[in-house]
Amino acid sequence: MIEETFIHSEPRDHLARGWLHKVMSALNKPAYWPTWQAVLLALLLCLAGGLIWYFPQRSWQTAVTAGAVLGLFFLGDIFMLSLLPPRRISFCTWKAQFLALALPRTAAAAAVGFLAIWLPIDWDWGLLITVQLAATGLLFYGAHVEPARLRLTKLDISSADMPPDAEPIRLLHITDLHIERLSRREDDILAYLKQTRPDLILITGDYLNLSFNRDPEAYRQAAELLSQLAAPQGVYAVLGTPTVDLWETITPLFVDLPLTLLRDECYEICWPDGRRLTLLGLDCTHDIDFDAQRLQALAEAAPPSAPTALLYHSPELMPQAAERGIDLFLCGHTHGGQVRLPGIGPLLTSSHLGRQYVMGHYQSGKTNLYVSTGVGLEGLSAPRVRFLAPPEITLVTIWPSAL
Repeated sequence: MIEETFIHSEPRDHLARGWLHKVMSALNKPAYWPTWQAVLLALLLCLAGGLIWYFPQRSWQTAVTAGAVLGLFFLGDIFMLSLLPPRRISFCTWKAQFLALALPRTAAAAAVGFLAIWLPIDWDWGLLITVQLAATGLLFYGAHVEPARLRLTKLDISSADMPPDAEPIRLLHITDLHIERLSRREDDILAYLKQTRPDLILITGDYLNLSFNRDPEAYRQAAELLSQLAAPQGVYAVLGTPTVDLWETITPLFVDLPLTLLRDECYEICWPDGRRLTLLGLDCTHDIDFDAQRLQALAEAAPPSAPTALLYHSPELMPQAAERGIDLFLCGHTHGGQVRLPGIGPLLTSSHLGRQYVMGHYQSGKTNLYVSTGVGLEGLSAPRVRFLAPPEITLVTIWPSAL
């Protein structure tokens, strides 16, 4: 039953005004170009990458050869990206991703050409080929292997608000679907659902890919997936980043679906055996102060003596959730960085808290936070790759605290 509903204001997504979104939007422009313009761009980058190779030997033949080598690797990238839709991994055009991948390839080729001033000529070509081959291998793994391997992770926590002899409560958490078209990952979600048979399903936003969030077919296929999610105690969802989950298009999606969209709402679930669980479902704007005020009001309305689970798209409210003593906080948004480097970690998290809460389980006081790496892939010009941040859904089991 609904305990309390709060009036939500229009979205104020601070991330949309950030530098990362602006860069992604700029690099995405080739997605709308005719193919000949994208090919011309590739040729210009080959020219730029090869030009610096002129200087070690003052040879235009060397420069042309280096540019041609770079062009061959560009063709390899285009081929690999073109295979993603038929393999049902991603459905974005190669033109949208090309520039974000081609720029670092070009910079690497130019850097090797610069080093060629001091290195023997045989080493120059060997280093150029080695660097570009390594990039190709990483792209293949990141685009074709890791994103296709959805995993089921498990988390066990306890709550003193559960009856001592009660059966555990099992929650399946799904986030960051980022649907372009239904992929192999969505097939795996349905298979895991049959395998785990959770008491309820919780979804924490970003349903459509940013590049497809006005696409009618993506909208239809997202509804097709959500209509197949079912659990004995229901399916509950919140919205994600406003730039991704456009309120005017995403909220009608839920009207005819057999799930409950929580928008600044407190919802209590009761079992016949006396178990209870309170869900706090909060819209996400990424304005921490604004969202924290709404969380405080929502938490104060929650009924006492029942475990509480906060559904909010981003981990940015973890300090406030811990202060309120919320038992479980489920979120996504960071994708675990989506690309992580050994010894370095995520390159980006899109979180105002940076790398403080990136992926996995964190605990502060009685509050357990689980930051899921999510299911799908970032949109616009972001390459549809994952590296050391595989997609996941999470089965959370809440047990009574041991006496």
